[in-house]
Amino acid sequence: MQENPSVELLDSLLDSWDRNNRILVNLLRAIPPDHLQTRAVFGSPCIAQLFTHIHFVRLVFVQEDAPAFAQDLPAEEWLLELDPARIERLLNESAALVRKVAEHTVREGEEMQRHYDHPLLFLQHMIWHEGYHHGQIKLALKLAGFPLSDEQIGPGTWSLWMKKSRRLT
Repeated sequence: MQENPSVELLDSLLDSWDRNNRILVNLLRAIPPDHLQTRAVFGSPCIAQLFTHIHFVRLVFVQEDAPAFAQDLPAEEWLLELDPARIERLLNESAALVRKVAEHTVREGEEMQRHYDHPLLFLQHMIWHEGYHHGQIKLALKLAGFPLSDEQIGPGTWSLWMKKSRRLT
């Protein structure tokens, strides 16, 4: 029996979200803890703050667009959290929440409350936003003299997007 194409598409999009978060966590894991305060330029957020900002943004958009799933926001958007394990836990928790909201709203045919014409646009916005900050983090490291080579970071990033049959769920 062939699966419903709409369900298959949703499953693939949710898998892309899972991969996106795994890539972000893999990037975090590749950064030595003493480089979490690295900045691209003076006055810009440091790497740790970029990661906590991503977590914060996920929660804000859930709060605004799916208030039934809202969770308490951190006290600061650009929190300076220097414990990589805590950052990883926050990213995984907020990623699971975004996934839950996207899956629920699509399956139930619910509309997003404030920003998006369709719940999948919410998911795609999160991926785009996080890819933007992923690049900023890698640039900050490079400018500080600590670049991550493709050999070093590629298997945990690009390879997760491009390998067939590697669903994370």
